[in-house]
Amino acid sequence: MQTRACTRRRFLRYGAGLAAGACAAPVFIAPGVLAAPGANDRVTVGFIGTGGRGQQLMRQLPDDAQIAALCDCFVTRSQEAKARHKADWDIYQDYRKVLERKDIEAFVIATTDHGRVLPCIRACQAGKDVYAEKPLTVTIREGRALAGAVRKHTRIFQVGTQQRSMELNDFACAFVRNGGIGKVQAVQCHNYPGPGVYTGLPEEPMPEGLDWDMWVGPTELRPYHSRLQFGWMGWRDYSGGEMTNWGAHGLDQVQWALGMSLSGPVEIRPETPGPNGKVSMRYASGVVVRIELDQGPLGGAVFHGDKGTIEIDRNHYAVTPAELVVDPPHASVADKWQAADWPANQHLRNWIMCVKSRKLPVADVEIGHRSVSVCHLANIAREIGRPLAWDPDKEVFPGDAEANAFLARPRRAAHELPAEA
Repeated sequence: MQTRACTRRRFLRYGAGLAAGACAAPVFIAPGVLAAPGANDRVTVGFIGTGGRGQQLMRQLPDDAQIAALCDCFVTRSQEAKARHKADWDIYQDYRKVLERKDIEAFVIATTDHGRVLPCIRACQAGKDVYAEKPLTVTIREGRALAGAVRKHTRIFQVGTQQRSMELNDFACAFVRNGGIGKVQAVQCHNYPGPGVYTGLPEEPMPEGLDWDMWVGPTELRPYHSRLQFGWMGWRDYSGGEMTNWGAHGLDQVQWALGMSLSGPVEIRPETPGPNGKVSMRYASGVVVRIELDQGPLGGAVFHGDKGTIEIDRNHYAVTPAELVVDPPHASVADKWQAADWPANQHLRNWIMCVKSRKLPVADVEIGHRSVSVCHLANIAREIGRPLAWDPDKEVFPGDAEANAFLARPRRAAHELPAEA
């Protein structure tokens, strides 16, 4: 991340974005096992998870990075990606093997949600920097373990919430934080559906090139079915549903705009029953966030203040009344984000730049962990079906054994999180 002059406008935009503020002295991370690349060196990157999203990220990797290897437990996908790019990349099926490569400095990890945290932790242990797709975790305890590993091994870790790199989102969230709509009174979010519960599917023939045991990872070993492999987001064992998929973007913007990127709410309340029920959350400031809109911005929220309202979405914002905004970013800054496959190039570029400089990226692991934790809290409240108190500092439900049981899940043998990450 480049060091930027702390002008008045930059202060207003960034001043409350993180706990320390963006105009404070830059935060440096020690290089750890591998020496930091020089400013003009190309960073050698490996990919773990080479499905649709992984291949999008391959296409968007900046020029100052180069790919050396691909890894996927469904090796056919890596072979297809290599052929499509006409590249001389090595292919692996077991991510533990590719992490042994001494020449690879950093990894893009774009696996399924349930299979993401362990490769991320092991990458940190191997001295690699990481760009991990969102949602970062399937449980809150996973996220805390991962954040601990990143800090212990002094790694650069970017979470793939690319709206943190979009100028219009940056401006709009800072506008809310700095009183642009006055005192925030309420926030309305899209009512993101949660996941379903697996009830069984008949066994199907295994596709060639798939290591099903590796795909299943920490979850219960079930007979192969194509709906599990390609529709995994629909089941709780593998995902938090759209609540953690699009919700990881939308609620991240809520956290950012409220100046709570490193914290969270203190109370969660299910307002209507069921896995897709409406949920409200109260922050210590008194602001209530309502997850309730049938037709709301997927990548943001509607913020109501005592001076006006702002709707924030991906690469877009709208303020009422419009005259509240002074000196907005030029509309042309939105153009770079309009490509059909939701470009992450600038977000990847920030990561690579930070791999070289050893400064914290714009969507550091703690930010990603905290944002997806809000999504998990909503799903937990839906499942338990009663109001919950939450301590965002200790990351527990105080005195609530039933709710605390949802903070982690059993993991299958050989896929446990390391005791000492």
